[in-house]
Amino acid sequence: MLDSLINSYPELEKVLNLTIQHTIWRKKECINMIASENVMSPLAMLLYLNDMMHRYAEGKPFKRYYQGLKYVDELEVTAQKIIGELLNTEYVELRPISGTIANATVFKALAKPGEKAVVVPVQAGAHVSHTRYGTLGALGLQQIEMPFDIEEWNIDVDKSIKLIEETKPSLVILGGSLYIFPHPVKELSEAAHSVNAKLMYDAAHVLGLITGKVWTNPLLEGADILTSSTHKTFPGPQGGLIATKTKEDYKKVSKVVFPVFVSNHHLHRLSALAVTGLEMKYFGKQYAEQIIKNAKTLAEALAEHGIKVIGENKGFTESHQVIIDVKANGGGAKNAELLEQANIIVNKNMLPWDKPEDIKNPSGIRIGVQEITRWGMKEEEMKIIAEFMKRIIIDKEDPAKIKKQVIEFRKEYLEIHYGFKITNEEELKLLKIMLHAEPFS
Repeated sequence: MLDSLINSYPELEKVLNLTIQHTIWRKKECINMIASENVMSPLAMLLYLNDMMHRYAEGKPFKRYYQGLKYVDELEVTAQKIIGELLNTEYVELRPISGTIANATVFKALAKPGEKAVVVPVQAGAHVSHTRYGTLGALGLQQIEMPFDIEEWNIDVDKSIKLIEETKPSLVILGGSLYIFPHPVKELSEAAHSVNAKLMYDAAHVLGLITGKVWTNPLLEGADILTSSTHKTFPGPQGGLIATKTKEDYKKVSKVVFPVFVSNHHLHRLSALAVTGLEMKYFGKQYAEQIIKNAKTLAEALAEHGIKVIGENKGFTESHQVIIDVKANGGGAKNAELLEQANIIVNKNMLPWDKPEDIKNPSGIRIGVQEITRWGMKEEEMKIIAEFMKRIIIDKEDPAKIKKQVIEFRKEYLEIHYGFKITNEEELKLLKIMLHAEPFS
């Protein structure tokens, strides 16, 4: 059938080949360690392929501007309850279609143009949306960077409290994208509340660690609002969410997410999100604990091989991330490219001592172990991966030689762990149901 289609419509061949080649390469042949990525379980992926991807829903459940949404409404409320249970709050907004849109919604809802936001320094981990270069700046808010303690690899608590008291911002923003130790939520929330500011915690990278109970829930430590994406340590479909401590803040952000930043909110992801939420409810603690074990083991093994790993004085990491400084080995961009040639996928990253002009080849590389953990890898596999990386970064071996060994290594890790198990027959049955709308029986 595909051959006849390609013969009739030759332009189709390139689209099919590129899609298939990418899927085989990243899913079966690579060691994927981008810290902002993950993979859904087969059940979640199958449910992602549903008719809701064709539909439109403006407004909130049971208060829509379109008809035809009676099942969508029930599903969205169900997903809200599942995520709310994981986060210990009943106030969950799932309509943001990304973490950046969730952040923008909070900025718009809780601050006015010209007001101040105190944020983590961008070279020390702030997401671009927290800065003058992203949605914060686009919405007219003034970015003020908190002091950062490089030795502790964290916010300088005393200096930041003083800064908050002096500048009296509308928002204090914690969380980020380069992120190995928990930020001081309790201390800074007290400072924020003393000047009538709100503390927003961007949990995009650590949502799976929070719901897996190995990272403290910031809403229980004093944060007013939690924002997140849903596809990093939390292994769901791409999307965003906002969770608040109070009904008042929930109403404020809900009035902004629609109609300001979202019209339709990509309804087909709701079922996959709900399934992933249930997977985290039942398997999340085991998954999150293994992520931490793997990150620490990888960091220790890299350091033993002579690679400069950040945070050694603090035990390297308490999250899914490992940060290495490869400036002396040619820089982050060069080494990330060499690692990709060996099918080891990471990303270059700026470190606090980098200058703006270093952005094209910064000092650092950011590594995340959450996806390879989901493929079933554990401590011994981390040591093997560290050896692969050492041979590229330190020994300068030919990446093509190592690539063959990486592909052979990945053959043993092709099944998703820490999720609902379904058989091949059940997968085919669900796929047929999703594609042809047959009843489930």
